[in-house]
Amino acid sequence: MIKVLVVDDHAVVRSGLSFMINSQEDMTVVGDAADGLEAYLETERHQPDIILMDLSMPPGENGLVTTKRIKDNFPETKVLILTMHDDEEYLFRALKLGASGYILKNAKDDELLDAIRALYQGEMYIYPKVTTALVRQFLQQNTSEEVSDSYVQLSNREQEVLPLIALGYGNKEIATKLCISVKTVETHKANIMNKLDLESRADIVKYAIKKNLIDL
Repeated sequence: MIKVLVVDDHAVVRSGLSFMINSQEDMTVVGDAADGLEAYLETERHQPDIILMDLSMPPGENGLVTTKRIKDNFPETKVLILTMHDDEEYLFRALKLGASGYILKNAKDDELLDAIRALYQGEMYIYPKVTTALVRQFLQQNTSEEVSDSYVQLSNREQEVLPLIALGYGNKEIATKLCISVKTVETHKANIMNKLDLESRADIVKYAIKKNLIDL
């Protein structure tokens, strides 16, 4: 049985996808999430085989960032990006950050189900409409930038804290959300600013927006 986690900020989308998936004899939805932080916690709780991951879940952590954090800590879990974005930059970054598949929300139900099965069998799945961009990228041998080297230097926890700071959460609120102490949040914040060479919260906000780490 293929265990699936559905991640989308729209309840009606999560409900529709769950109904379709649960109607399959070889699949079951083990959980759903409305944002990146919840998706990470649900992954930790249920250990799904496949995650259907939306990219834009405002206000909150971008699905690309969540994908990287999940793949860093749960490498066996496959992430299938399910989005309305057919922009090639999103495709390239998603694959570089660990996604095993990329499909658009206007795809037919059978195509989505085939994509889930393909990932479960260890294959990759790229929706035909966006494969042209992938081929062009290969032929030009021109890699797109994902996140800066400085971002990669951040620890997993620092990568969790950064978007929350950018979204305006205070130290106490972040501590509550992540179940850590205020002092630990302050330490992470200082490390983030030092590693990224930032001087203020405004700089953190600009950085997060530039790198598509949050959706406003």
